[in-house]
Amino acid sequence: MRRKAGIVVGACAALVLAGSAGAVVWKQQSNDERRPVGGWREAPAEARTPVAVLSNQRPTTAATQAATETPTAAATSTKPVSEDPRTHAEPVKHKRAIVEESAAAAAAKGRQKVGRLLRVDKLLGYARTPATETFRYPGASYVKLHFDRMVMAPGDYLTVSDAKGQESYRYDAPALVEGASVDKWAMSVTGDTAVVKVHRAVDPLGARSLAGEPGVRVDRVARGFTRTEQGGAPEETLTAPGHTGREESVCGSDESKDAVCYKAKDPVAYTRSKAVARLLIDGTELCTGWRVGTRNRMLTNNHCFDNSDSAYDTEVWFNYQCATCGGYDTFKPTKVWGDKVLATNHTLDYTLFTVENFGAIQKYGYLQLDNVRPAKGQPLYVPQHPAGDPTRIAGSLGEKAGNCAVADNAYTGYQTASDVSYYCDTEGGSSGSPVISRRTNRVVALHHFGGCPNSGVRSDLLLSQLSGKL
Repeated sequence: MRRKAGIVVGACAALVLAGSAGAVVWKQQSNDERRPVGGWREAPAEARTPVAVLSNQRPTTAATQAATETPTAAATSTKPVSEDPRTHAEPVKHKRAIVEESAAAAAAKGRQKVGRLLRVDKLLGYARTPATETFRYPGASYVKLHFDRMVMAPGDYLTVSDAKGQESYRYDAPALVEGASVDKWAMSVTGDTAVVKVHRAVDPLGARSLAGEPGVRVDRVARGFTRTEQGGAPEETLTAPGHTGREESVCGSDESKDAVCYKAKDPVAYTRSKAVARLLIDGTELCTGWRVGTRNRMLTNNHCFDNSDSAYDTEVWFNYQCATCGGYDTFKPTKVWGDKVLATNHTLDYTLFTVENFGAIQKYGYLQLDNVRPAKGQPLYVPQHPAGDPTRIAGSLGEKAGNCAVADNAYTGYQTASDVSYYCDTEGGSSGSPVISRRTNRVVALHHFGGCPNSGVRSDLLLSQLSGKL
């Protein structure tokens, strides 16, 4: 069973916090069209690579201050939302194994931790349970639900939406042959509230009685960090061999800006930034990716993910951009699922993958790899999703070459002379961003290391391995 329809409303990089409880006020765009963007994510029948996180560890950073969370009064089920008290959950047949992973462990992989996975037990649509359930986590940047049981008759469906119904996804009943036990992730909704509703179809032929007692169960929720928690996330991430800096580093003061700030002053850079996507991996981690070439092809880092199981669990958000420079509105991003990894390499730190519903993202354009190593001093710009924020661009048109330009075109990454180095500003979540030449507007490096200088894998080396797959 595949996806149905929905829309998305995001939140800009700078959020307005209101009240002592830290509630988030989201100013939203209302003039964008409704468009199909996605639906179920379900596991295949075979066992999957362990990718989910259930943990009761409590690192001392603010990123993990919510050791045990409960829904607000709007949630009507009796069991609280809380962290799983187990160190390791037992693998379940037809489901991914669940392993413990703290923010520091995710950082060690080179990915930015952006949320927590919580154990819940919420029943909907049964004889003595509500048809609607609200999951609210004040200040959370997104909410993503997982279903482990689903008994629905043909014609029944679920909706998962935000509090105002402006972002809504429909999920039709699975085939009866699947049985009651399922392993399905819904697409995330942006903001701190997700509302689930079971919709019953007319049942003149008694199909519901054949399916058994109807109803669904939510067993896990991934919820995004608040801005306070995100600010306290650990900085220890993957670093270049022999270097001690962060994986993503702001060199001096951060001079990157919202992509839309470039719309009039630097329209080429703004247009190129549309091809860059925010990757939400395993429900709680972040990287950046981008369309390469005209076909259904995306590039990110090998340290972001390196197999189709993880790609399959990754949301790919296009058009997650601020509507005004320095403002709070965002465009409605188009969310699609990752699909298959076509090629990956640790030494050159790349993963080439495809997405589902490719037609929904074609309009955002694509980038091309340069087959020539850039010259020292060549000006650059880097569109990216630092810390998961709406698209920002480092490297303003007309800046001094030393700020965002090639510092060394034979820099050592995982192997000698494999990288291009630069001082363009990046942050956690920027892994996998394209480093683009201002001279050619082609990608000259795939960003992956920090430490000032930061560095990315040379595009000419990537092309030598990927030319037949692009």
